[in-house]
Amino acid sequence: MSAALEEFCGSVFWNASYLARPDADLPVCFQQTVLVWVPLGFFWILAPWQLLPMCKSRAKKSSVTKLYIIKQALATLLMLTAVAELALAFVEDTEQDPLPAVQYTNPSLYIATWLLVLLIHDARRFCLCRDSGILFCFWTLSLLCGVLPFQSLLRKALQAPISDVPRFVLFFISYGLQLLLLLVSGFSDVATETKEIRKKNPEVTASFLSSITFEWYTSMVFKGYRKPLEIEDIWELKGKDKTQAIYAVLEKNMKTAVRKAQAELEKRKRKKKRQEGDPDHGNNMSKAQSQDILVLEKQPKRKKKGDKGDSGPRKDFPRGWLVKTLCKTFWQNLLLSVAFKLVHDGLVFVSPQLLKLLIGFVSDEESFAWQGYLYAILLFLTALIQSLCLQQYFSLCFQLGINVRASLIAAIYKKALTMSSATRKESTVGETVNLMSADAQRFMDMANFIHQLWSSPLQIILSIVFLWGELGPSVLAGIAVMVLLIPINGFLVSKAKTIQVRNMKNKDERMKIMGEILNGIKILKLFAWEPSFEKRVNEIRARELKDLVNFSYLQSISIFVFTCAPFLVSLASFAVYVLVDENNILDAQKAFTAISLFNVLRFPMAMLPLVLSSLVQTNVSTERLERYLGGEDLDTSAIHHNPIAGSAVRFLEATFAWEQDGNAAIRDVTLDIAPGSLVAVVGAVGSGKSSLVSAMLGEMENIKGHINIQGSLAYVPQQAWIQNATLKDNILFGSELDEARYQQVIKACALLPDLELLPAGDQTEIGEKGINLSGGQKQRVSLARAVYSNADIYVLDDPLSAVDAHVGKYLFDHVLGPKGLLQKKTRILVTHSISFLPQVDNIVVLVAGAVSEHGSYSTLLANRGAFAQFLNLYGSQEEDASEKNSTEQGDEDVEPCVEESPDDVVTMTLKREASIHQRGFSRSKSSTNSLKKAQEEPPKKLKGQQLIEKEAVETGKVKFSMYLRYLRAVGLWYSFGVAMGYVGQYVAFVGTNLWLSAWTEDAQRYLNQTYPVEQRDLRIGVFGALGVSQALFLLFATMLSAHGATRASRVMHQQLLSNILRVPMSFFDTTPTGRIVNRFAKDIFTIDETIPMSFRSWLSCFMAIISTLLMISLATPFFTLVIIPLSIFYYFVLRFYVSTSRQLRRLDSVTRSPIYSHFGETVSGLSVIRAYGHQERFLQQNDSTMDINQKSVYSWIVSNRWLAIRLEFVGSLVVFFSALLAVISKGTLEGGIVGLSVSSALNVTQTLNWLVRTSSELETNIVAVERVHEYTKVKNEAPWVTEKRPPRGWPSKGKIQFIDYKARYRPELELVLRGITCNIGSTEKVGVVGRTGAGKSSLTNCLFRVLEAAGGTIIIDEVDIATIGLHDLRQNLTIIPQDPVLFTGTLRMNLDPFNQYTDKEVWKALELAHLKTYVQDLPEGLLHLVSEGGENLSVGQRQLMCLARALLRKAKILILDEATAAVDLETDHLIQTTIRSEFAACTVLTIAHRLHTIMDSNRVMVLQAGRIVEYDSPEKLLKKQGVFSAMAKDAGITNIETTML
Repeated sequence: MSAALEEFCGSVFWNASYLARPDADLPVCFQQTVLVWVPLGFFWILAPWQLLPMCKSRAKKSSVTKLYIIKQALATLLMLTAVAELALAFVEDTEQDPLPAVQYTNPSLYIATWLLVLLIHDARRFCLCRDSGILFCFWTLSLLCGVLPFQSLLRKALQAPISDVPRFVLFFISYGLQLLLLLVSGFSDVATETKEIRKKNPEVTASFLSSITFEWYTSMVFKGYRKPLEIEDIWELKGKDKTQAIYAVLEKNMKTAVRKAQAELEKRKRKKKRQEGDPDHGNNMSKAQSQDILVLEKQPKRKKKGDKGDSGPRKDFPRGWLVKTLCKTFWQNLLLSVAFKLVHDGLVFVSPQLLKLLIGFVSDEESFAWQGYLYAILLFLTALIQSLCLQQYFSLCFQLGINVRASLIAAIYKKALTMSSATRKESTVGETVNLMSADAQRFMDMANFIHQLWSSPLQIILSIVFLWGELGPSVLAGIAVMVLLIPINGFLVSKAKTIQVRNMKNKDERMKIMGEILNGIKILKLFAWEPSFEKRVNEIRARELKDLVNFSYLQSISIFVFTCAPFLVSLASFAVYVLVDENNILDAQKAFTAISLFNVLRFPMAMLPLVLSSLVQTNVSTERLERYLGGEDLDTSAIHHNPIAGSAVRFLEATFAWEQDGNAAIRDVTLDIAPGSLVAVVGAVGSGKSSLVSAMLGEMENIKGHINIQGSLAYVPQQAWIQNATLKDNILFGSELDEARYQQVIKACALLPDLELLPAGDQTEIGEKGINLSGGQKQRVSLARAVYSNADIYVLDDPLSAVDAHVGKYLFDHVLGPKGLLQKKTRILVTHSISFLPQVDNIVVLVAGAVSEHGSYSTLLANRGAFAQFLNLYGSQEEDASEKNSTEQGDEDVEPCVEESPDDVVTMTLKREASIHQRGFSRSKSSTNSLKKAQEEPPKKLKGQQLIEKEAVETGKVKFSMYLRYLRAVGLWYSFGVAMGYVGQYVAFVGTNLWLSAWTEDAQRYLNQTYPVEQRDLRIGVFGALGVSQALFLLFATMLSAHGATRASRVMHQQLLSNILRVPMSFFDTTPTGRIVNRFAKDIFTIDETIPMSFRSWLSCFMAIISTLLMISLATPFFTLVIIPLSIFYYFVLRFYVSTSRQLRRLDSVTRSPIYSHFGETVSGLSVIRAYGHQERFLQQNDSTMDINQKSVYSWIVSNRWLAIRLEFVGSLVVFFSALLAVISKGTLEGGIVGLSVSSALNVTQTLNWLVRTSSELETNIVAVERVHEYTKVKNEAPWVTEKRPPRGWPSKGKIQFIDYKARYRPELELVLRGITCNIGSTEKVGVVGRTGAGKSSLTNCLFRVLEAAGGTIIIDEVDIATIGLHDLRQNLTIIPQDPVLFTGTLRMNLDPFNQYTDKEVWKALELAHLKTYVQDLPEGLLHLVSEGGENLSVGQRQLMCLARALLRKAKILILDEATAAVDLETDHLIQTTIRSEFAACTVLTIAHRLHTIMDSNRVMVLQAGRIVEYDSPEKLLKKQGVFSAMAKDAGITNIETTML
């Protein structure tokens, strides 16, 4: 080989003697061949791919830029130099002997290469990113290889005159041009047309150099340093990283995988059946029979399991498909990161070898100086390449992490939209949100470290191989120690897992209760039940903390074991090595190479258990996700859409149940509904009216029969579902705006007056769950949404129940009735109100889920069936009313000049209603922050347009006081102890290393003597003692910190909880629950688990860096000079970075809330979204919300990489300088101390990185303390119990006096009650009426002091209620609230949370509330579990539960707040009679919508605009021509007799 090459160049190819001298050099032939061909080979293998865009691309070329012209000019010049060199060869050839072949081939190769470069430059114009990475690498490689000829030509030129001037000049010209090209290709080349794209995301157009060093991100870091970043400042995601793009791929893979997994599941089920169902004698039956019998046997067992099925084993589900799917989706990312990781792992082992050579060089007197410099430079280069690879790898891993999270969240969201109601019952809203927040997050964390699973073992094996080379078999001692540690770790991991799973359950449970507390906070306050619930939460929390402290102990033991590990390993190896054979002497080379290899070992050894435990947690999450995502979808096969003439909706023997094998809720319904007809569905509470509607919407499980629906649906649910958006958006609901139709709809739905009063008209933002609208307004918005959607079939589930009677009539006439907007549409109306029945085309009467009769009003009356009796009972007065109304209508048609048509009355009322509500809810300025914002905001936003403030994002540096606050919560002594423990650990660490360095000097000292035994034992003993003390100090510190951290968690949660339960109602009205829940979930989790970890890692990083720098400075004192500029650079990078990173983390948490709240909103409005068929739109909204969050997370990840690259560069410089200084001061240093200095330096890079990461992590996590603290400082309501206690048995008479009482909702709003003065005598029954929003509800709020007085007093039985504690007041009044709220727990807990009453009393209350029979029929009786929000009881039953609560309390004063709106007449009647009989001896205040309910009161109070206008007995008020009589006339009441039943 070499002979051929020598002939080819005409000179010697290789001669080792060239290197064995102080001025070493390489032979010319080697330079001309190898050093030229290596870069060219690299280029020719990879370059042709760069031409692909030319052939494939349909795109236009982008325009020519200055940079492009410069590049092409330089490349052309290069080509000219190559041409010149070739020409030169030909010229010389003719003059003299033939030249060696190399003079022809190299220029020709170069000509071809430069041509290819010109082509590539052109081809890249088809791409967005116009720079080629391969070219950049080629320039770098070519320049590096060119350095050697460069220096040898220079040296020759300096020694003697230049022999070959033209070639000499050409070489330097071409070298210079290549250098220029390298510099130019470092800049990003952006064409004018891609400038816009670059503004959105510079990464797309960044050059190769900019990409690998993340230089393109610098502008963002500067921006973040100058001002706090806003979400608008953050760059867009690349197209392929958008949620939709990722999810599309995942979904495709998921479908196939789930299908396979389901097939597996079927197999498993069959196998299980076979095992259970084939006893010996069973074989004589046919297979089918035996299976039938099985089914029969299994059914009764099924029932006992409790309604959730939690107690038994949970259902099987398709398993093992999720991970496969994810791998299949993200394989490119995985492969690329594997490649980077491999390069990095390889280079990790080069450094110890170089260190070995360096120590050898220092110890050896004979070695040449150039070797030392070469080693120093090589150390620097390996460190540099290593860090570039590592950062690319990390960047890929984190990208994988966020993409996995995004796709999982998208999958969960989509699943929620298609889930069957049975699957939906399995998991509460809280649990599903947890799947999104916790489990998807777990996957994200796991993805970051997934490659450690193969890389750690690989690194461990390689280290062992190299160590064997150093220490021989003694390494086995070290490995034995490691192997022993594995089972210990395994044990710790499994213990930790069980604790973790338990804790997840506790956390779920605690969050569930918190969610309920926040949803039902009004009830808790009115009933003074806060302590009971606080106790419940605290019990769960105590369990959680107990587990947490055990978990922390386990953690500290495993940390202890792993700190001991590297040290024990080196101790064992060195000791065995020295003890085995006295000829074995530990010298510097061996010891420090071994130590740096052990250091390499430390990382994978520490990572592996972490990755394994994270894998275990992810496993739990995988199961939860697989169960959820593999759950059954909604089966709408029973809903057909066949065109059948003359029928819009047809039920054919339809039987539906809520659960697959549950009881049928509607049975054998056969109905035909003609197009354009108005059908009313009536029936008692629980007769299946709502179920009928749900069946039509496809929400129920089909048992037999089907339903045929022609055309599109619109649906108005019984409880209006309102989105957190503007009023207009709520009505449009994603449709195009058609102004004329929109106005028509608003007018018909009686929303015009509301709009006039809302601060920003239809642009007013409506809070979560429609918090700033009254019940009636919500219902009308919900109706307007349906009307606007212009569907063919309208399904209306009792939409008129929540509005006043006259508004209901208006809506019926203008929207639903035969003359309304929808007259041409098919309408199915579930209703309780009898007055509209004569005007409908068809009536369907339901009894126990079956249709008992149907037909027109007159037919049903003639039939004398159930319906007729029903009417006779309740209908007499209502009939009068309707007749009266119809005659009036007739009059109006004749005389349009009547002054006040009912229309105007309605407008008046509505205006009223809205104005009051508005007063209640216009915007509060809670924090100075928002005040500032308000001043900067454009003036067009009206006051009150926005109810919910943007979540305050704290900007700027985290206050130091936060750290102090946390440490104080931990306990200052604890904190001090922990810090001292760490100091002790690192003192011992430095001691260990210095001792080792001294030990290796012995090799020189006892060079040719025998090594004394006692010296040997001393060395080993002290080394061991120092190491063990190091670990013990650490154990002490971690144990203390576990204790302290748990204490802090307890204190902070306690403060937060007790304060949230004590804040006034107005706080909950203006703060979305999601935001409060976030404090309890995310922030408390951070305080529990993340902050203690961050604090510990920060301390240990800080100490490690200090100790390393100390050791290097001890070895080479000059190093202190290098430390100064490096630390300045380090500091600046850190300052820039931390402000950006912190803000990005904050943006992340702020943009994360909307994902969850949008999800929660979707889940609660599922039936509406599905009915309208708007799933797509909600998916897209979810995608865009996700993308906003993704881009802030992505930006944060890049900022970390940006930082890491710069810091690792500092680290590489530290290594370089410590090596360089060692080389320079070669004569004066011992090998041992050099080894110590450089091996410490090699370690410092990672630690520097970690220090910044942990400090910024600590800063971002401490924000949680800040956010929790913010809510512990919210102003409280009055104290629950004061010095002044009311007398026992108060109120004994139940007399109430109002004296000039005034109240307002919030300080900046107008009064709602404007000076009310009246007396209510003992046991008097008073009805309170008034147009909506006259202040009726405010009156109750004032009695319970939910609203505090703005003036005047209320006196109950001689006690001024403002002077006693809130609980003393609230426990002695009873209310039956407007919306019935129930909590999860048993029925008994819902009636009597404090266990104050006996079972007998509870049963008595239930009997009086007409629930006794129902509860007795339940398998668990009083212990029947109520599901979330009382979903498993009908609205009527919930209302009766509230009645039972009141009966149980039996206070002297009862307040009834329109409790009968959602109840059919029968139940209404029951409630009324119960109240009359049972509360005869009490003062009863009834706030009524329907005047019938209060006609038998002693007196009636008529409110108008917060003042009492009339207050007298109903008879007198009817005779007097006033407000009351006008209202009565509207309701069709003329004299008091008509209402007496």
